[in-house]
Amino acid sequence: MTRSTAPSPETPLPPPKERRRLREALSLSEAQVASAVGVTKATVRAWETGRSDPRGRRREAYAKVLARPLPSNEASAADTSSEPAAATTSTAPAEATTAATPPAAVEPVLVSVADSVSTTLAPSPPPAPAAPPATAGLTPAEAFDALYAHAAPDLVRQVYLLTGRQQLSHEAVERAFHIAWQNWPKTAQDRDPVGWVRAVAYELALSPWHRLRPANRHPESPPLDKAGRELLDALLELPPPYRRTVLLYDGLGLDLPETAAETEATTPAAANRLLHAREALAERLPHLAATPEALREQLGVLVAGGPPPRPAPAATVRTTSERRAWFWTRAALTVTVLIMGATGMTLATAPTRYVPEIAPAQRVGGVPGHAGPPQLSPQQTVLRDMLRDLPGSGPGKLVPQIE
Repeated sequence: MTRSTAPSPETPLPPPKERRRLREALSLSEAQVASAVGVTKATVRAWETGRSDPRGRRREAYAKVLARPLPSNEASAADTSSEPAAATTSTAPAEATTAATPPAAVEPVLVSVADSVSTTLAPSPPPAPAAPPATAGLTPAEAFDALYAHAAPDLVRQVYLLTGRQQLSHEAVERAFHIAWQNWPKTAQDRDPVGWVRAVAYELALSPWHRLRPANRHPESPPLDKAGRELLDALLELPPPYRRTVLLYDGLGLDLPETAAETEATTPAAANRLLHAREALAERLPHLAATPEALREQLGVLVAGGPPPRPAPAATVRTTSERRAWFWTRAALTVTVLIMGATGMTLATAPTRYVPEIAPAQRVGGVPGHAGPPQLSPQQTVLRDMLRDLPGSGPGKLVPQIE
């Protein structure tokens, strides 16, 4: 009799975007969910972005956490947001509702505020980015070359809008593809390989260490028309998180949860960054304050018609990545061998017991010589002689007489 080995069906889970929305609706942070399930915050973030899925007992525990009943205020907010009138609600009533809400329910209200804000500022959904090319049946090198040819030119233009420097944009994108080739199994299995490389390229381009490079101390004149230069200068004056949020949401057409996930922020924080960035851009460029479509259209023109990118060939990028990995591998091995050799030599030459060192003899100085008794004065000499002449029993004593 044989035992059945059919796998048990796994616990169903909502899609990755819905997982993040449910967690924020329950007023739970990533740390709280990670503590309840028994994993790290990075693992919860990977589950919410779709990079991985929980399995076994952790999947069941994660499903129980997401299946908790929503607070009453969040349920009413969800019902209200489904009505057509909620899509045109201004931000002032939402802020008043948030101020009157107790602290425990602030985050669910902020989520609904962010959704209504994004709906109000973006009446029509932006166009979705182009899908990456199919890589089925290709070798790893061919799949990497196809991804590089598809995404590299657009990423160079996007990074140029974040930094305003052509050389830095090419370096950041090529370095991001170096890392992608070194982690190619992980990158190829990602649900959005272009987004994986884009996140790495943005992080590398916005690193504050680039300010120390002599080539980046002076501004670079952009090869754009007047409107493009004005918009680029206004973008570069924004803080890097705001600049990145505007580019992802208005320039590339990502929705608010995806923008928040790629910028490693909550959905309300991403909505607030978007609002402040649009206000700053509208103050600098009044013609963009009319409708969000004007900003999207001009950003789309910059993304599609910026300076012509000149990325290196894909084969060169792969070869450089392999050489860089081989160089650092050899450097790590060399340092390890040197440390092991120094440790072995120390163990071979070091004494096995402590031998105290005998200090050399030294002449003692500064000590006064031996001196005899001091010379007596004449009175002391007379007293000494008198004491010597007295009998051994000493001087006589007065004895009372009885009469």
